[in-house]
Amino acid sequence: MAPIQQEPEIQFAQRLASNEKHIRRKAIKNLRKYISVRSQRIKGGFRGDELLKLWKGLFYCLWMQDKPLLQEELSNQIAGLLHNFQSVDSQFQYLEAFLQTIKREWTGIDRLRMDKFYQLVRLVFRQTFEMLKKKGWETSVLARFLELLTAQVLQSTSGAPCGLLFHIMDLYMTELAGVGSSELNAEQNLTFIKPFCKSAAKTKDRILLRAICNSIFSVIVDQAPFAIEDIMKEMKNARTEDSDSGQATEEENVNTKRTVKKPSRKSSGKPTNEENELFNLEDGLDIELPDDEGIGPVLQFDYGALADELFQLASRNNTPSFNRQKLYKVIKMLQDLSEGAFPQDEYPEEVSTDEDDNEMFGSRKRMKREIGIGEREEENGAS
Repeated sequence: MAPIQQEPEIQFAQRLASNEKHIRRKAIKNLRKYISVRSQRIKGGFRGDELLKLWKGLFYCLWMQDKPLLQEELSNQIAGLLHNFQSVDSQFQYLEAFLQTIKREWTGIDRLRMDKFYQLVRLVFRQTFEMLKKKGWETSVLARFLELLTAQVLQSTSGAPCGLLFHIMDLYMTELAGVGSSELNAEQNLTFIKPFCKSAAKTKDRILLRAICNSIFSVIVDQAPFAIEDIMKEMKNARTEDSDSGQATEEENVNTKRTVKKPSRKSSGKPTNEENELFNLEDGLDIELPDDEGIGPVLQFDYGALADELFQLASRNNTPSFNRQKLYKVIKMLQDLSEGAFPQDEYPEEVSTDEDDNEMFGSRKRMKREIGIGEREEENGAS
């Protein structure tokens, strides 16, 4: 009797999880070719259960890998397999199989191995955003990604462990900005965070609500000054390019410089309104804004549009009252930003005395309260 031949996916899974490093390395290389060839077929693409078998092998391939630099290299290779799939459908199947696998295995990851799987999750999302970028941020492709994210991570029935969910929210804004900050506009950025807005409005899990406020809304508010700075830099660069394009000769250079001098004053000694506007624009482009060292790329948002979106969700009859109260406070901050009022380093005491708010609105407020509590304790001890 002839032996039963195993499916290719099972063979790959066994080799990927091998104790021998050279076998695992060769399996990754062959898998890359196998995916490219098979996903090109009009018929006979991957089924969901086949991709789950492959991901089981990939999971344990990383599990077996030691040394941080090699772990990072392997995680990049695993995440990069997404681009070897030749159709959008198969790419989303690969992402879905990853989310299902990492949810299933998450609680079994020990403390010593957790960091490399944190890194894997981050890199898979980074490559997913790169895939969306290659597709030109097409609306239909973006909609599929957000549907998958909602179904597999954000819905209460998704079964996503809290640690995984919170990690995805922590990396989401950073990785999206790293890939798309130079291309995405405010409307597209709002689309990317709509699933989190909806979850914040309807969830009955207060810990999840607090995490969304910390990882999404608070990041938007805290980065607002740097987002404005990016816009001003773009304006300044555009102005410089326009100026350079008109400088054909040395004489034109001189004339161009004269045109950007501060406006002349009339006999009254006061500039006209038109001159004032030009003067303020010129000076505004050179003002000193907060140091953005270590901030990295930031996303642009229409704060008024985001506030309106949250208000529509928060004002629904089925929104829990606790969520409504918290979201109204976020909405107020966004409305202030839309009117040009940036958040202060010191928060007035009358804004809120709710301990939950201290967790929701960033580290600055929490630090102020902690310092205040410490001072009061010292005063009580001295008395």
